[in-house]
Amino acid sequence: MKASQIVEAVLFASDAPLKAEEIARADESLDEDKVQESIQDLRTLYDESERSFQILELGEGYQILTRSEFAPYLERFDTVPRPSRLSGPALETLAIIAYRQPIGRIEIEYIRGVQAAGVIRTLQDRDLVEVVGRGEGLGRPLLYGTTRHFLEHFGFSSLDDLPRSDELPVLLRERAPLEELIEQQEAGLLDENGEVEPEEEPEVEAGGGAEPPEGDAEPEEATEPHAAEEVDSDPEDTPDP
Repeated sequence: MKASQIVEAVLFASDAPLKAEEIARADESLDEDKVQESIQDLRTLYDESERSFQILELGEGYQILTRSEFAPYLERFDTVPRPSRLSGPALETLAIIAYRQPIGRIEIEYIRGVQAAGVIRTLQDRDLVEVVGRGEGLGRPLLYGTTRHFLEHFGFSSLDDLPRSDELPVLLRERAPLEELIEQQEAGLLDENGEVEPEEEPEVEAGGGAEPPEGDAEPEEATEPHAAEEVDSDPEDTPDP
């Protein structure tokens, strides 16, 4: 029996990704290197023969799956397993955990603006999130992170496959202490997406000059019509707004 045939049989029968070391247990003649070599041979064979399935690396393991372009045909059959869909709040919470892990419930609730205990329990029940440790703060709160099944569910081989776009809100893109985020928001420095609010431009008078400081304001009797003629309108001397 060829090594590639054994590897193919094991992958075909498994309903979850298998690591190379796990596949190697199928026969004494196999080791991790032979398994890796067999997987590469099978991938080449599937591509050259234009098979409707392929071997994907998911969650540090390998699995035979139907190619995505055949999904419309499979959706017509109720007997074909479908992955369960997540609600909007569940996806939002999962994204926060994925990008900010390890993260506690209080920080998740601060970012979302609503309670998250129920959603976190749902994600745990679906084996997408798990407790990965405890924080150093008061009461040593539980910290959450994603599971191996999370990678399998979304087709990632590792967390490095997560989108890394500059368009991500700063609350996901950068990890700042919770206390710092709260202070920034209370000071009006963050908008509803966690982005830094742009500085407001100072109001400019019709004459083009910036509004003078309160301590330097002229008395009311000095603001006669002829006073406007004494203002130097040279643009080079005009303060930037």
